[in-house]
Amino acid sequence: MDTELIELNQKLDTLTSQVAYLSEQTRIAEQARESRNDLLEAGIPIAREALGLVNEELDDVQDFIQPTDLIRMLKKLIVHGPQLEKLLDQLDSVSDLVDSTGPVVKLGFDSVTNTLDGMERKGYFTFGREVVQIADSVVTSFTEEDLDRLGESVEPLLDVVKELTKPEITGFLRNTVKAVEEEVQKPVETSWSGLYRQLRNPDVRRGLALTLRVLQVVGEQAAGDEKK
Repeated sequence: MDTELIELNQKLDTLTSQVAYLSEQTRIAEQARESRNDLLEAGIPIAREALGLVNEELDDVQDFIQPTDLIRMLKKLIVHGPQLEKLLDQLDSVSDLVDSTGPVVKLGFDSVTNTLDGMERKGYFTFGREVVQIADSVVTSFTEEDLDRLGESVEPLLDVVKELTKPEITGFLRNTVKAVEEEVQKPVETSWSGLYRQLRNPDVRRGLALTLRVLQVVGEQAAGDEKK
């Protein structure tokens, strides 16, 4: 008799637990239903407003697009979804790269800006503008015949420049210019006696002789050009 009573109590406990579980599930289901109802009640006006806006917007393009076009686009979006996801991942990677390299790029930009500012203060850009203006004047001033003659004269001019850049020539010119600058500051004797005393100076006579020789060479070259 006791055993039967114990089994009966166990069955009652089990039944009670099941009833409690079913009651809890019913309560949860009821709460979910109420939540859905609340969501529907709140969402239906929003959905109606959204559909209204969509209809208004589609009215402007209904002559240019058909429902079949929308369906085709939707299918393409579904089919190419993985590719679009990869593209978005790549954009995220690019964004991360830009965020990582931003300080380095800024540092390089600041360095370039400082360099350009230094060049501007030193006058590089002003010099460049002046050179461009000179080049523009030369280009507009020279005719095609002038350029042809200039091309023919470049080689002889380069030979002259080469000769002038020799150390002995540059040294002679530098020393001569320096000596002339010093002599110009001194008083000059223009009397006949003063000129006679200068002519007795061997350096003066040598200078006159060299000057006459140079004049002779110039005269010979001029005569040769006249004969041509």
